[in-house]
Amino acid sequence: MGAHVDRYAEPAAEARHSLVRRIVAEGGLADPAWRLAFEEVPRHLFVPYYFEIRSGAYERLWCEDPDPVRRVRWLRGAYDDGPLATRVRDGELVSSSSQPSLMAQMLQALQVREGEAVLEIGAGTGFNAALLSHRLGDDLVTTVDLDPEITESARSHLAAAGYRPAVITGDGKRGCPERAPFDCIIATCTLPSVPYAWLEQCRPGARILAPLSTGLIVLRVQDDVLGRSAEGRFLRTSAYFVPLRGDTRAAPAHVGGLPRRAIENDLFRFLLNLTAGSLDPHEALSLWELERRPQRDRFGVTVSGGCQWAWLDDPEGPYAWPLVR
Repeated sequence: MGAHVDRYAEPAAEARHSLVRRIVAEGGLADPAWRLAFEEVPRHLFVPYYFEIRSGAYERLWCEDPDPVRRVRWLRGAYDDGPLATRVRDGELVSSSSQPSLMAQMLQALQVREGEAVLEIGAGTGFNAALLSHRLGDDLVTTVDLDPEITESARSHLAAAGYRPAVITGDGKRGCPERAPFDCIIATCTLPSVPYAWLEQCRPGARILAPLSTGLIVLRVQDDVLGRSAEGRFLRTSAYFVPLRGDTRAAPAHVGGLPRRAIENDLFRFLLNLTAGSLDPHEALSLWELERRPQRDRFGVTVSGGCQWAWLDDPEGPYAWPLVR
């Protein structure tokens, strides 16, 4: 860790091991290599400050607070199994550190193997890149973010923790062609659709894991008669991330007349967002009820021939609709 002195090292280690035990007890971190990464990478170095919502406003907690009670709150929060708001502008959240158990689930689902090159879209605090670097080594990890303040901060956090992957300032939709090809791409920001540039920067057989709607899609890249394609299903879990900056997708324009029980249902909101611009919300409701409120893992996405579409149960089945870019 060079000249960096971590005065919180001992209490942080205890808190970190406690967090890992909780995740394992809930069925996470089955891969010993990922468990070791979570046990050894110090999350608190990546969140020297963060924000909690108190009385409707953001309250800042940080490691150098003169109040020792608030410093204890900061360290305890750094190792809670929850997301942390790390960057707020004009009252709007623009960057966060994801819930550790969700990060563990995503990394496990990526099925990364030794010697594989990984591209991360959305550098955030740098913590996820540090976990990847712990598993694969710095040379095989690239993380990209559009905001130079975020990449500079992530690079500093990574160096303090002893990791030096490639941290690139750029548009995540365009990937990182100068570091391609990749065996895995993992996004930590919500997408409206899958950028085609990612597929072109992947080796055949590569995996892409990204938040889409309010779920996590896992795609496998392959070559076919139409060129580079990808297909896969959603994980069952829900996932809420900050949107990819520079790429937006409008929410459904009108949901009037829909029953509250549907609008407030997490699974229906997932379907509503996934079909936005393609299905009328009332059609989406009819589908949802006809199929007995399907879980996320019954849905999938196909990217092929310059088109991409979502589907229920079967990519060639009767329920399919284009993803609107």
